[in-house]
Amino acid sequence: MASIDINLTALFILLACGVMSQNSSVTIASVILIIVRITPLSQYFPFIQNHALSLGVTILTIGVLAPIASGTIAGETLLKSFASYKSILAIVIGLIVAWLGARGVRLMSAQPDVVAGLLIGTIAGVALLKGVPVGPLIAAGILSLFIYQS
Repeated sequence: MASIDINLTALFILLACGVMSQNSSVTIASVILIIVRITPLSQYFPFIQNHALSLGVTILTIGVLAPIASGTIAGETLLKSFASYKSILAIVIGLIVAWLGARGVRLMSAQPDVVAGLLIGTIAGVALLKGVPVGPLIAAGILSLFIYQS
């Protein structure tokens, strides 16, 4: 009797969650990883694991900076961001989130046993609460506040 591949099953469950929640990011990621897993492309998992997160953050950063580069957000608007309390608060929160993300990366690298829980929570938030799957790093950063002393 063949044993069940729990990791592949998890990817199919994530695919179903992505389809049911109409979240194209989770759906596309799941399909790509299923294809990689069941084909000879699986030899590239070390590369994916080592570089995909950095690449994803870079692409996300490009998306965030694109309105500045394209001029959709005018230079005057950038300068005004230092004048209102809402914008200053946004800057402070941005700093905190970036700091939490860095802590999250360190935690996920140092304690890979928490990654599964973070992913399950994030995917559940995407599927059930119409969230966006950018949460694992921040969730790990928040978790690090509870389990790390520094």
